[in-house]
This record gives sequence, structure tokens and C-alpha cells, in this order.
Amino acid sequence: MKNGAGEASEKTSIGEFRRLYETVFPILFRVAYRIAGSEEAAEDLCQEAFFRLHEKNMVFPSPDEAKYWLIRVVKNASLNYAKRKVRERKAYQRAFREDVKTVETGENALLKKESRDEVREALLKLPENLRVVLILKEYGELNYKEIGRSLGISEGNVKVRVFRARERLAGILKNEAGLVKDGKYVS
Repeated sequence: MKNGAGEASEKTSIGEFRRLYETVFPILFRVAYRIAGSEEAAEDLCQEAFFRLHEKNMVFPSPDEAKYWLIRVVKNASLNYAKRKVRERKAYQRAFREDVKTVETGENALLKKESRDEVREALLKLPENLRVVLILKEYGELNYKEIGRSLGISEGNVKVRVFRARERLAGILKNEAGLVKDGKYVS
């Protein structure tokens, strides 16, 4: 059996928990909802955070400290939830794409080959410094830092060159397709 002092402190504890819940839950819910994108998930994540607080019998110097702890817990749980949903969606999309077999027609194959040839020719028209970074980025699948290291230039310089290379390549392809004549678009 509990003594009177124990029961009084337990009632105080329950009252403090209830006040904390009532004041902080709306904030936590908004944070979780914005990150997770689902009301149901946001509510579950908030409930989990309060459950963890209660389960661990955590004591904080002030209600504000408890609030900030709960916000961190909900934020991290929501980010994990959102990442998990993205991974699941990608896995479903991959599985769905694998199930759908596309039949390659001769016409599609010819169009793809012609497009690849046009891009290859347009790449050759780029200045070497732009062509190299674009090839390393798009075909070598290197990130900016790796390209910079391999060419001995800064990461920022790589980003600028990739951007300029893409812009020029798009311009060359538009000119060759007859969409631009004398610098003006034609239909």
C-alpha cells in the first residue's frame, strides 16, 4: 500500500503530465504533420513520444525542458517515418516497373539510337573543359567533389561547369533540331 505522501506526489505527477500533454501536444502534432504528411501518422508519433516520456519516468528541471525534449523526439521520429515512406514507395515503384515488361519496337530502338548519336555529336561540340565535367557527372556518375578531385578544380567550379555544359548542350540540340533559327524560336 502506498502512503499518503506517495499518493499526493503521484497525483501531482499525473497532473503535471496532463498539463504538459495539453499544452505541448498541439505543437508536436503540427511538427509531426508537416514532416510526416499524414494526420494519422502525426498523432501516432506524438503519442509514442509521450509514451516514451512516461515509460522512462523522465524528470526535467522545467516544463520547457520537457517540451524541447518532446519536440526533438517527435521531429526525429517524423523524419525517420518520412524516410521510411520514401524508401517503401521507391521499393514499390521498382517492383512495379520490374513487373511491367515493355516491348521494344524497331521504331523506338531507332529513335533511341538516333537520340544517343545526336547527344554524342553535340557533346563533341562542347569545349573540352565543359565536356569532361559533364561526361564525368552524367556518364561516370561521379559527384561534384569526386570530379573536382580528379580534375584538380574546386567543387564550386565543377558545379558551374556542369551547369554551363548542360545549358550549351541544350542550345546545341535545339539548334540542330531546328527549333531555333537566328537565336529565335520557331515552330
